[in-house]
Amino acid sequence: MTTSMGVTSRTDIAVIGAGFGGIGMGHYLREAGIRSFAIFEKRGEVGGVWRENTYPGAGCDVPSHFYSFSFARRHPWTYRYARQPEILDYLKGCARADDLYEHIRFHHEVIGADFDEARGIWVLRFANGRRHEARFLVSAVGQLHRPSIPAIPGRERFRGHAFHSAEWDHDVDLTGKRIAVIGTGASAVQFVPRIADAAERVHVFQRSPGWVAPKFEKPFTRLEHKLMNRFGLLKDLDRLRIFLLTEALGFCYRGHKWAERLVTWMSRAQIRIQVRDPALRAKLTPDFPIGCKRILLTTEWLPALTRPDVDLVTDGVREITPEGIVTADGREWPVDAIIYGTGFAATEFLAPMTIRGRGGRLLHEAWRDGAQAYRGVAVSGFPNLFTLYGPNTNLGSGSIVYMLERQQRYIVRMWRLLERRGLSHVEVRESAERAYNDWLGERSRRSTFEADCQSWYKNAAGMNINNWVGSQLEYARLMRTPEPAHYRLVAPGEAGEDAGRRAA
Repeated sequence: MTTSMGVTSRTDIAVIGAGFGGIGMGHYLREAGIRSFAIFEKRGEVGGVWRENTYPGAGCDVPSHFYSFSFARRHPWTYRYARQPEILDYLKGCARADDLYEHIRFHHEVIGADFDEARGIWVLRFANGRRHEARFLVSAVGQLHRPSIPAIPGRERFRGHAFHSAEWDHDVDLTGKRIAVIGTGASAVQFVPRIADAAERVHVFQRSPGWVAPKFEKPFTRLEHKLMNRFGLLKDLDRLRIFLLTEALGFCYRGHKWAERLVTWMSRAQIRIQVRDPALRAKLTPDFPIGCKRILLTTEWLPALTRPDVDLVTDGVREITPEGIVTADGREWPVDAIIYGTGFAATEFLAPMTIRGRGGRLLHEAWRDGAQAYRGVAVSGFPNLFTLYGPNTNLGSGSIVYMLERQQRYIVRMWRLLERRGLSHVEVRESAERAYNDWLGERSRRSTFEADCQSWYKNAAGMNINNWVGSQLEYARLMRTPEPAHYRLVAPGEAGEDAGRRAA
């Protein structure tokens, strides 16, 4: 049905993105008996980052039994650390189990959304020209969905194959090729050991090393599967075990020096055991506190760098030529392919969408000095807008799925509050948002997240805008119950009057 102003559809709630955030949101909406919602997905299938990232060795660095929804926690995972194809199948299965496919609108890329204050309605705009109206807008686009490629001079002149790890070109045969890998983050540590077996030579260009921790990656045995399938409680206990281990690791990032020293010593021991060459070991040992950058869970990365056909290059990349890469020392490295393992534009939340809130306020202008939100989910000036995996809700240690579920339940409770009181919209008060972020900033400055290193946790000013600074359990307590006093609760008549006064 086409209505006025090009609007083609309406629901009570609109969700952007069909990854872990959108699928979990859909589950909790249906569990609450809410059926008037739509999930808009720019691609043709669910999965988010687990649909997009198909590079060799792609998998999760959080154990399977904890990197899963609490409402679907007894999935028969094949590996202790799930691989990309299995995670994608898991998400599809969750969507089918909750009949979410009937709510998902594929090939609907949201390019912007505007809040109509007089009506308390969000109007979404899509790349295909359509529009959709909803009372509540939930962003589930995540943080790790827009590949970041550095602006290296000459990049466009390279004559070989070049692609980002999140946009892996499977048509390119790397067998016998000379390959340059730029970046040494969490993706590179997974794909470099895989491509090294096929390539003639691999040059790994490192800006700074990362601290490592062992990843005991292996499939569950037949006996383990038999026991866990018969006694489901075993999976629940393993989930609790992993939760406690991640909480213990996260403790060392929050200014507890003795714990930080202990984990650093363990990481140094792994480097010493796996890298015998003192010169190479020095290049692979960070000079910043553990946790400043994401710790790399791997037992394959360091051995791969000791191979005779793999070079670790620590001189900065100066430019890219048609034939290869030139480093700061003037040396040219001829290569046939360049793979960018340079991560994502994680600090550019909700980009490239244009979000206009109350009074036409632009979200990217409000976040010009760094993205901030109340409890990671609500922003003053943007009524009825909630974000999943928003500012300061990423984890240095733990499962983002755990965090997402706390946010999804919170958003359902906010919708219930709006419905129960017959409100037009709810908007977090600026004073509540400021007080929350002042408290959070003070704690962040005591953590390793704002230590002296280059990290995707921080913005250009060095402020941690990505990571949560407490324990997962603390965040769960914080999100248990909304506090209405922290919000402007606007009735339908009041909304029209406020908008009219501003227009006058």
